Amino acid sequence: MTTHSVSIAYTEINGISRLDEEDRNLLNEAWISCESAYAPYSNFKVGASLKLANGILFKGNNQENAAYPSGMCAERVAVFSAAALYPGVAIRSIAVVAKTDVFNLVTPVTPCGSCRQVIAEYEMLSGEPIKIILQGNSDKIWILNGISNLLPLMFHGGELKK
Repeated sequence: MTTHSVSIAYTEINGISRLDEEDRNLLNEAWISCESAYAPYSNFKVGASLKLANGILFKGNNQENAAYPSGMCAERVAVFSAAALYPGVAIRSIAVVAKTDVFNLVTPVTPCGSCRQVIAEYEMLSGEPIKIILQGNSDKIWILNGISNLLPLMFHGGELKK
């Protein structure tokens, strides 16, 4: 028997002003998108913005539906929109934010398992790590280099044929 361990790495900063201009803009766009989220059932609003390798930004927000689970998470709205309109263009970075009045978000919000797997798929396609920037109701921001820091034992399904 062999025991293995997995570790992740992230950087924590306090305050958006400590980010460079590009990351600050991406995070601000995620907050703008968060305000438009349709979350009447959970009152948990999530916004996402991503930047493609060609410089184009995409935004998404969570879209709930009375026929749960027919809604969609903010991250997948943004990723699928970008992939549909710019197939084959790599995602360089994504910012995800959330807010709610229902409970305190004491740490930055992280993507759900489905969103992590979707981000992993597009990271694998590009062969380059995606920078992930996360924030919740506080000034605390987490920055991760690559989805393996959120999903270390991701499902690969074998090598994709190009």
